[in-house]
Amino acid sequence: MARPVTTPGPAAPHGGAIRLIAIDIDGTLLDSKRRIPEANQQAILKATAQGIEVVLATGRAFHHACPIADRLEIPLILIVSNGALVKRSDGKTLACRSIPRHLARDLVVATRPIREGAALIFDRPDARQYTYERIDWSHKERKWYYELYKVYMTEVESLEVALDEEPVQLTFNGSVKEMRKLNIYIRKLESARNLTLTRTEYEDRNFSLLDITAPGCSKGATLADFASRRNVPPGEIMAVGDNLNDLEMLQFVGYPVVMGNAVPKLKEMADQYGWPLTSDYEHDGLAQAIKVHMSKNRPAPATS
Repeated sequence: MARPVTTPGPAAPHGGAIRLIAIDIDGTLLDSKRRIPEANQQAILKATAQGIEVVLATGRAFHHACPIADRLEIPLILIVSNGALVKRSDGKTLACRSIPRHLARDLVVATRPIREGAALIFDRPDARQYTYERIDWSHKERKWYYELYKVYMTEVESLEVALDEEPVQLTFNGSVKEMRKLNIYIRKLESARNLTLTRTEYEDRNFSLLDITAPGCSKGATLADFASRRNVPPGEIMAVGDNLNDLEMLQFVGYPVVMGNAVPKLKEMADQYGWPLTSDYEHDGLAQAIKVHMSKNRPAPATS
């Protein structure tokens, strides 16, 4: 069971050398062309060479995140679907938090009048992992995604018929305005009262994702549970992120870093609580952050 994280506030106090680094993928690890800059790759490899564990924490589903992990060419743990699943890069599931089927069904039905489409995500290895209702194959922001990952996707006329087991995530996408409106609508529904709603926004592209996961589920809560199992206190963890779904993760750790390309809300939090702001994702912001914070792990030089 993931541990709940309190409302956003100052990060945990530093507790010594960094033993774990949690890294967001989009807007943090990747640049605008979805590439891993060489500087980021080298910084991560140097960290792991020093015995530091690296975790990728993302809103992406596993099938969408795994190819990114594979590019790093090291064994990794992935926190995916905004904390609903913890998996090894080889596909083994370490932890899962699912949505009760009756609640998922209620939300699918209740939101139909004000949405175009929706998807259910399951912890499965095949084309039933991502089950979509009414895929818009021409969607400007999603066409590339559908074409690249269609092997993991199944399109159905109605999502209710696909609910033969509990999903780990119910997800919607659209314009920023549409997803904000949908977010408000869903929060008023009885069936969503105890579930977790997470928005990820890309205002420069007018594109947003709205994800629904189990109660208390978030990157931060799942990272807290994972770190506890590893006996790593918050003060020995570094996290780097750029979007709204990174907020609890940054608040939980002792070394939070906000990307220079972060959404305004996250920059406001960084300013309010004194969280470091690194360069943006086009200028190796992640690599810079790791380099700066890794210097804290070095023993002080001997004095004569």
